[in-house]
Amino acid sequence: MHEVKDTPRALVRIGYDGRVHKTFRGHRARERFENEVRVLKHLSARACTFVPELLEVDPAEVRIVTTNCGTRVEHLNEERMHELYAELEAYGVRHEDRFLRNITYRRADGRFCIIDFEFATLLESGAGLKPDPAKP
Repeated sequence: MHEVKDTPRALVRIGYDGRVHKTFRGHRARERFENEVRVLKHLSARACTFVPELLEVDPAEVRIVTTNCGTRVEHLNEERMHELYAELEAYGVRHEDRFLRNITYRRADGRFCIIDFEFATLLESGAGLKPDPAKP
């Protein structure tokens, strides 16, 4: 596996099969894990095609496996980034970590995608985990 991200909050690796393995750790790991699972299931039920598809959920390991949504984007203008996050809200989800680091580019269809939903909010219920500004 290829390591993509190793921080106090998560370890993210991409398997040789292209699937993304994300292990939650650190502060509020279980809550962040449960929130991301809830949001990805919500988006899947609404047939949102520009987010990862949840393939496996392992509560014991606080780990998920998803499809790969492409490579990280290095540059994107603010207006286009705003449009992407606004498009997500049409599916009933507000991404509470709206930074370039959470946008990828999927070459197969030329689509910008959004990843990392551990702090996202479901708009219909208002349920979501707010980021802790003191944590990286």
